[in-house]
Amino acid sequence: MSKTLLVVHHTPSPHCQAMFEAVLAGATDPEIEGVEVVRRAALSVSASDFLDADGYVLGTPANLGYISGGLKHAFDQSYYQILDSTKGRPFGAYIHGNQGTEGAQRALDAITTGLGWARTAADVVVSEKPTKADLEACWELGASVAAQLMEA
Repeated sequence: MSKTLLVVHHTPSPHCQAMFEAVLAGATDPEIEGVEVVRRAALSVSASDFLDADGYVLGTPANLGYISGGLKHAFDQSYYQILDSTKGRPFGAYIHGNQGTEGAQRALDAITTGLGWARTAADVVVSEKPTKADLEACWELGASVAAQLMEA
């Protein structure tokens, strides 16, 4: 039985795009079997997308010290619809910010704690242009959450 990993992202810049692509590369590594990776822009994701998935990777820029409006919208429009049905599901997150990413991290912690999701990988937080090591960490994030689903 196949599992589904939902990657919800807001990707407004080349730096966020590079991180997003690295996450996807990790999640779709050929050694990971039986996991379908579905990607949705934060402004187009629905409660059904969250409910149909078995795990999540969340990607956002830090805008004015907070998660993107797009990712906030994704949770605003689906939070109570997914609250009871997604508890315990694994997730990871990546954040890009030029400065002040702490507020974005706190927001994601509050939302995912409220949902009862299980963090299975450390957040990848990048400032300025992602380095090779940053992109490798994004690859590991995608691979780690996908592998968690493969083993479930």
